[in-house]
Amino acid sequence: MTKKYSVLFVCIHNSARSQMAEAFLRTLGGEYFSVESAGLEPGTLNPLVVVTMQEVGIDISEQKTTLVDELIRQGRQFDYVITVCDAANGQRCPVFPGTAKRLHWSFDDPAALSGKYTEQMQEICRIREEIYKKIIFFLQERNISCIQYNMSL
Repeated sequence: MTKKYSVLFVCIHNSARSQMAEAFLRTLGGEYFSVESAGLEPGTLNPLVVVTMQEVGIDISEQKTTLVDELIRQGRQFDYVITVCDAANGQRCPVFPGTAKRLHWSFDDPAALSGKYTEQMQEICRIREEIYKKIIFFLQERNISCIQYNMSL
């Protein structure tokens, strides 16, 4: 059995970007990675994000938001801590104990979107696809082959 590497995705509210990244990595690399997500100020799952993930066959509707500080209090350690918010908020991520490799992937915040429902959905789909591509690249960098998830709608 190959060692599973632990990955934590962090964003501000743990309501969209980190949840999508967690779901994609679990789906595509769950054999190699134990994956979680957390937020600096956890909120509730963004319902539009839940819908966009369901469109590609991944149900995140039962996922819960988690406070980063709680994981630190528990003494949790990760091989990778990946922030998925903008650069300014990525700097707010606390330092985790241990030897975690820190990565930062900047994605637009779905919570900041405005406009009509269809416009918001289009932008969230774009963000979802960017996260998906970054996860594929992350796996390829580690020489982990996976069958790419069918994103065609």
